[in-house]
Amino acid sequence: MTLLFDTHTHLDSYQFDEDRDEVIQRAKDAGVHMLLNIGFNRETIPTTIALAEQYEFIYAAVGWHPVDSINMLPEDLEWIEHLCAHEKVVAIGEIGLDYHWDTSPKDVQQRVFREQIRLARKVGKRIVIHNRDAHEDVVRILQEENAADVGGVMHCYSGSWETAKRCLDMNFYISFGGPVTFQNARVPKEVLKQVPLDRLLIETDAPYLAPHPYRGKRNESSYVSLVAETAAELLGKTVEEIGAITTENGKKCFGIV
Repeated sequence: MTLLFDTHTHLDSYQFDEDRDEVIQRAKDAGVHMLLNIGFNRETIPTTIALAEQYEFIYAAVGWHPVDSINMLPEDLEWIEHLCAHEKVVAIGEIGLDYHWDTSPKDVQQRVFREQIRLARKVGKRIVIHNRDAHEDVVRILQEENAADVGGVMHCYSGSWETAKRCLDMNFYISFGGPVTFQNARVPKEVLKQVPLDRLLIETDAPYLAPHPYRGKRNESSYVSLVAETAAELLGKTVEEIGAITTENGKKCFGIV
């Protein structure tokens, strides 16, 4: 069986309340033997921790999503710092900038982003980056805050190869999700082919961004196998090879033994 690592998922989401155990079992049946679940605000951080404590093969990242940054209080940052000592917490995230939704002003997003990069450097954790319509500001802030000291993951990467190179130079891995499987995804496909094999990750972002042929439906972690299949086709590898490469990369990135 191909062994896979879904490096970004939200299985604690309410969309899985009716069948979470079945979804997790389907992931295991599909060869997913590691999951990183992301807690990104006051509601999802506790449920992410609970999921990681319940399942041995599920790990956690905790952080504050840019869409929710207007709601982050100083004590929330202290809470995240405290949780970084948890044995299953392997990263701070997802953090970054989102200029698509206007729920949080750009200056607030940027301040909260900077604060969490500084926290990651303080506690020595990788960071998981959310970037929507904010490529230049994300890269600039990562550079200004010396994010290369910790590195991390550009989650569900959608930018250009030029931006990807700048991120690779800062010690980041490039992760691809369902959108790379879409027939019209010319740019992500071209970028994936150029990412060094030792910096490549795959993910689902379940329940969002389901891959072809499930586009528009609820995503789940078992579908990371479809991302692996696309990567294998693009790189001239077997699915087993992509699984082995991306699993090893994920373990190295997040310090999982």
